[in-house]
Amino acid sequence: MNKIIWVLLGILLTTATSCEFSENIYIYENGSGKMEFTFDASEMMKMTGDELTKESEEKVDSTFTFKELLEERKDSISKLSKEQQEVLKGLENYSMHMLMDPSSKTMKFDLFTNFKDVDELQDMFAAMTKMQAMGDEKGAGGNNKFSSLEQETSELKYSYNGRKFTRKSKIINQELHQQMVDSLSEMAMVYESSTYKLNYHFPRPIKSVSNEAALFSDDRKTVTVEFRFMEYLKNPEALNLEVILEK
Repeated sequence: MNKIIWVLLGILLTTATSCEFSENIYIYENGSGKMEFTFDASEMMKMTGDELTKESEEKVDSTFTFKELLEERKDSISKLSKEQQEVLKGLENYSMHMLMDPSSKTMKFDLFTNFKDVDELQDMFAAMTKMQAMGDEKGAGGNNKFSSLEQETSELKYSYNGRKFTRKSKIINQELHQQMVDSLSEMAMVYESSTYKLNYHFPRPIKSVSNEAALFSDDRKTVTVEFRFMEYLKNPEALNLEVILEK
């Protein structure tokens, strides 16, 4: 079962064919909440299903914790830098629901966690990339086209003070980031068909949002921003967001 999980993560992060990535955050009045990082990779399943069925032809519908995966790879993790170990340790409280059905070509994932403070959240996509590299038998990175992300090309932070919410990404190594972007050029058309969507839910109506393309729910408590996945990879700062709530 665990071997299948690593194969799925590897294919997902190196193919991303017609996938929809959704970053969903629910914030309650006291500042606590829930985060879900979801993706529907059914289109990818139709194209790469044969490779997956080599591992198992059975339907997989299960929920597991990242703490279990980290325990399995503890020897590899111990060889990482202290900073990298801390990033992965931050995944311990996350769980994943995985649905893979080769017969119907369905592949859906839902990574989720509860939090006491928004500041606890981290860049889930980058953290999962690091985990996938550990499962690569060819060594860190292997054929993973996102391997440069393991070297911290950017950082993503969240904050919330009761009235203002921010999502701030910053490129911290421009040279490595450009290397990653250049390595994706051959797959640009494929990645263009995938999307990255933010869905943020707040306890009170929203007064203003920094992104002019943002859409609101009828009660203005939910804001949605959608971006092309390839454009997001090129410029992660494009999805920086500031949300001001009504008093």
